Amino acid sequence: MDAPSTNAGLDPATWPNVIGEARSVADALPALLVEASHVASSIIAGWHGRRRAGPGESFWQFRPFNMGEPAKRIDWRRSARDDHLYVREREWEAAHTVWLWADLSPSMVFRSRLSNVTKRDRAIVLMLAMADMLAETGERIGLPGLTRAFSDRRAAERLADALAHLSKPVALPDTASVKRFADVVVVSDFLDPLEDIAAWISRVAATGARGHLVQVLDPIEETFPFDGRIEFSDPELGLRLTAGRAEQWREDYQNRLEAHRAEVRDMARRAGWTYFLHHTDRPASEPLLVLHSALSGAQDVMQSGGA
Repeated sequence: MDAPSTNAGLDPATWPNVIGEARSVADALPALLVEASHVASSIIAGWHGRRRAGPGESFWQFRPFNMGEPAKRIDWRRSARDDHLYVREREWEAAHTVWLWADLSPSMVFRSRLSNVTKRDRAIVLMLAMADMLAETGERIGLPGLTRAFSDRRAAERLADALAHLSKPVALPDTASVKRFADVVVVSDFLDPLEDIAAWISRVAATGARGHLVQVLDPIEETFPFDGRIEFSDPELGLRLTAGRAEQWREDYQNRLEAHRAEVRDMARRAGWTYFLHHTDRPASEPLLVLHSALSGAQDVMQSGGA
């Protein structure tokens, strides 16, 4: 018999159809924002921001001029508004800049009977929860290729708004805005061709930034509990393949998936990055705790979990 469809109505040629069974990511975002806020608030204690005044390009604040400081530091335009002298301070450039990305490509719009969320929705929740946690401590956050890095207590809402206006699905983000000392967090199933993933990692590593990869898989993608005649579909290319006895494919499929996953993990390790495997039937807090350790500067956080 044929397998029940979990990706009904997907049309890989049309972006609005790809990202929404119920009308696109925009419709799902309010609920996902609430979920992300709950997840973030449960583990936010202990985070420490590093945002403070210092050398840099971004405006930080005005403060009163102190006698003895060089007069060239006075902001005369601001001082002209009243009878006091003010200094314009800029944000310390060493404040953490974290670029966040959730893969919204067609393969992420998948949910099996073993999970109650799609890979896409879990990726968005993880990204928005990270934004909430980082915003709480004043870190700079952005979506590479979509927004500039910014510091805002409403960061999650701003990122959600940017996602709602995304014109096409992109598995791996643009790297042009990534600079040295930044962190790049990508939540994806990483089922793209290995050469594409390797090229992207090389580009980011060349900037001097650190990467953190969270591979999100539906549990059925690893267990492959299929028997008998099954029709499989590729949401990326629209291809269909029918297996007469699916159980005979199980071992080869699992070996191939494990080899792919191991290569992604090894790519991250060779670049000095962190890697974490997360299944959608597990709590969203698990990868966030690992990311917390990684972004806090912990060493040897090359872990996998959620199995």
